[in-house]
Amino acid sequence: MGDFKKKSDGRDEAAESHWQLGKAHRKVDAVDRMRGIARYTDDIKLPGLLHGKIKRSPHPHARIVAIDVGKAEAMEGVHAVVTGRDFPVPYGVIPWTPDENALCVDKVCFVGDGVAAVAAIDEDTAIAACDAIEVEYELLPAYFDPEAALAPDAVQINPYAKKGNLSKHVKLEFGPVDQALEEADIVIKDDYFFEGTTHTAIEPHCAVANVETSGVLTVWSATQVSHYLHRELAKVLGMPAHRIRVIQPPLGGAFGGKSEPFDLEFCVAKLALMTGRPVKILYTREEVFYSHRGRHPMKMHYKTGFRRDGTITGVAAETIIDGGAYSSFGLVTTYYSGQLLTAPYVFPTYRFDSRRAYTNKPACGPKRGHGSVQPRFAIECQLDKAAVQLGMDPIELRRRNNLGADGVTVNEMKVGSNGFLECLERVEAASGWQDRRAELPYGRGLGIAGSTYISGTNYCVYPNEMPQAAVQITLDRSGRARVFSGANDIGQGSNTMLAVIASEELGLDLSDIRVLSADSDLCPIDLGAYSSRITLMVGNACLEAARGLRDKICASVARRWSIPAKRVTLTGRKALDMEDPERQISLTEAFVMAESDHGLLTAVGNYDTPKDRHGSYRGGTIGASPAYSFTAHVAEVEVDAETGIVTVTNVWVAHDCGKALSPRIVEGQMEGSVYMGFAEAIMEQHIVDAEHNGVHTGPSLLDYRIPTFQDTPDIHSLIVEHPDAQGPYGAKEAGEGPLHPIIPAISNAIYDAVGVRMNATPFSPPRVLDALESRRTLEADGAIAPHKDHPLAVPEVA
Repeated sequence: MGDFKKKSDGRDEAAESHWQLGKAHRKVDAVDRMRGIARYTDDIKLPGLLHGKIKRSPHPHARIVAIDVGKAEAMEGVHAVVTGRDFPVPYGVIPWTPDENALCVDKVCFVGDGVAAVAAIDEDTAIAACDAIEVEYELLPAYFDPEAALAPDAVQINPYAKKGNLSKHVKLEFGPVDQALEEADIVIKDDYFFEGTTHTAIEPHCAVANVETSGVLTVWSATQVSHYLHRELAKVLGMPAHRIRVIQPPLGGAFGGKSEPFDLEFCVAKLALMTGRPVKILYTREEVFYSHRGRHPMKMHYKTGFRRDGTITGVAAETIIDGGAYSSFGLVTTYYSGQLLTAPYVFPTYRFDSRRAYTNKPACGPKRGHGSVQPRFAIECQLDKAAVQLGMDPIELRRRNNLGADGVTVNEMKVGSNGFLECLERVEAASGWQDRRAELPYGRGLGIAGSTYISGTNYCVYPNEMPQAAVQITLDRSGRARVFSGANDIGQGSNTMLAVIASEELGLDLSDIRVLSADSDLCPIDLGAYSSRITLMVGNACLEAARGLRDKICASVARRWSIPAKRVTLTGRKALDMEDPERQISLTEAFVMAESDHGLLTAVGNYDTPKDRHGSYRGGTIGASPAYSFTAHVAEVEVDAETGIVTVTNVWVAHDCGKALSPRIVEGQMEGSVYMGFAEAIMEQHIVDAEHNGVHTGPSLLDYRIPTFQDTPDIHSLIVEHPDAQGPYGAKEAGEGPLHPIIPAISNAIYDAVGVRMNATPFSPPRVLDALESRRTLEADGAIAPHKDHPLAVPEVA
């Protein structure tokens, strides 16, 4: 099961009973959300509030010849107008690719690019003022396909690009791949396509800015990266960082879609500075679709070699990534498209060649499972095809290639605990794989897939030697605790996780703990909610702070009882003598004793990642993590051969999260991941229509299809715990890893059901029907045998 850390007094955590760990917890903010009294960003209403709107380009690619804002400025109720000239400094969440301006300066790069912004007395006036702004454009060629954009004669899209329309190119090779493929007994070659998808968070982006009488600029934003927004605001506005305050109110979903700065945050800040009044901008749902930053479309060509015993000899991957108009996290995406593929299976040799292109579409960015969901779809389908060709059980093939615990991947990533084999065993047993799979009739099938994911990235977005996370805890003599953290709770429950750790160590009830988070004036710096970093990194920082306070309290109580401090424990709102449990006092009394001895009871915990878990080659740090989670899925599907409709009836998901600090919340993350990936597999498409000048085909929740409750399969969550020494109490991530296997598991289940391979998402009825028709033709010609002894009906010739 892996090793637990030793506590500071030498006690083994595995040997102790837990006061809070592993219990069912309600999220600390659940009641406010359920009652409808949580104050989201759009609920902020300040005296004198102005409303802002952004004028957006109707063209996918054009030079801005002139902008006339005179009519808008002259309108009654309009207080200020800004254009790209007011934001000359480019920015980017990745410091090596600052290729965006808050508003376009010289050219627009996609339909929806912002060119001007207005602050007015109300939204209607602001909209009218935007309409009054006159923009003269010179149209340029537009490219909606990455291969067309990468053609030698293509016009450069992004004005800050250094290599034409090539956003990033990464080619890394580990071992003699071509030789390994030549010597393999079989080689599976195929092409895959992953259609882009967006986040569809319930809450649209929103930002409010106000200039305090002290001159401090306060920005409230529906962001998941308060720290990076704070940095970029200072840079673009030319203001000292200490004169800016960023606050993240409760968030109505993000999933990666709010993990970088957006134009509205810069615009409200500038407009507030200009007018001296608070300004709010709330995106319409259409603007959310055009701001995008969703899953990248990827074209992938894979070659995978296998021996007859099912073991892999080598993998070669070529990937073309459609990045949209700006870099966003694209540098990292390009690396992640290859670097995160090398577990849970042993790749003796491996090469990936990934190119990310600029196109005249909304910029793609990080969506849950950033950069690695698409290649996981490809490799897990490759494994399934090999199993069929070798006549081997697909689960057995995966077992034979398991990396194992304390392993090192081919690209030199160090893996600690590894529960992948148990994940396979759990879904195999729960789904009845061995008994049911061979007996399911034509049209019904089971599919398997596995994956791994990082628990935070070892290296933060900008290089520095400072901690990645810090937490401060202060105890009150009334018996309360306040936990201050810069981390962003985006609905995943990170505030609850911090409360659980503080409660476990200090013996308090969760109701005795108040978590104050994501306020740059009150909280220590934290880098935000991305790459599933918070439980491991912020959790470790919280654990250090809580243990520092616990040690002080136990020592103070022990001195008064004249016993060793190791005999005192804090649990159930009491301090008690473990050898004489009748001797006990309330925590309030214990806190008073400790405060009498030490003064204000406060402690700080810090966390930074280990630096020895990656290769020394260029790019070797990208994808390195303190710990890796592991997941396996079995999907059960029903395929209607007449309509092409795929119904996913059941999904069994086993996820190794190290240690489930709060199992109900872990299960919620597992179920949410399955739902999101299932939606991408069956329905979702973020399509920009090249035939209609680059507009989105359905920028609304009426047109962009996502599953309803009735569409969603029964999800069976199976928590697997292989504690990792790097995590707090052994915990690893559970927010993104559980998504990865569902898409290939469904694809593999469709093959098991009707014998057709779905190599492109989504698995929509037209695509399924096309695949069935192709198989029908091959069966009629005698080229292949009927699937499951059930030939498809061949239409009679009239």
